Parts: sequence; structure tokens; C-alpha cells
Amino acid sequence: MNFGKISSLLLVTILLSSCSTFSPEPEIKIVTQIEKTTVPIVPMPKPVNMNDIKIYVVAPDENFEEFKKEFEAKNGGDAYVAISIKDYENLSKNFAELRRYIEQQKAIIVYYENAVKPLDTDTTDK
Repeated sequence: MNFGKISSLLLVTILLSSCSTFSPEPEIKIVTQIEKTTVPIVPMPKPVNMNDIKIYVVAPDENFEEFKKEFEAKNGGDAYVAISIKDYENLSKNFAELRRYIEQQKAIIVYYENAVKPLDTDTTDK
């Protein structure tokens, strides 16, 4: 009989202690927040400052001697740079290609600056 009382008391103690410590799991809230990466925006580069260039067109039969005298009087000795019409066209195409490339790079930079710019929460649609 002693064994029955001890086992009963032990069973009651286990049941009571397990009920008092058992509580339902706390409710888990899942919150999804979208955070935009903030990247410092650097200032645009300084504009290109081009120097003036003078191009002289000289034909040997028409104005070469006159040009040579004026050029030497103004600039000193003889020094000429010649370029063919086809090469001049290619030079012009190269400048146009350079300009296209720069404009596309600028558009990409503006796109990325807008992509990482913080969202303006005060703005409302009008």
C-alpha cells in the first residue's frame, strides 16, 4: 500500500507540474519590410572644356603661297598637318561615336542614381 500511495502522489505531482508549466506558444508575427539600399550619389563629372581649333584648307594651285606667307608671319616656321577628306569624315564619325557612348553612359548613371535614391514617403499622387 505504501507503493500505491507513493506512485499516486508522484503521478499527481507530475500531472500538476506539467499543467502549470505548459502554456501555448506565443503567436509569431511575420513582418515583411522592403528596405532600399542607400548608395551615396556622387556629383556629375565636370563638363569637358574643349579648346578652339583652327583648320586651314590649302590648295597648291590656288592659295598655297599666300597661306604660307601669312602662316609664317603669324606662327613662325613651316609646320603643316594634312588630313584627307575621307579621314576627316572618319574623324567626324569618331566624335559622333564618342558622343553617343558618353550619352549612353550618362543615361545609365542617371538610371542607377534613381534606382538607389531613397523613397519619398511624403509625396502623394495628384
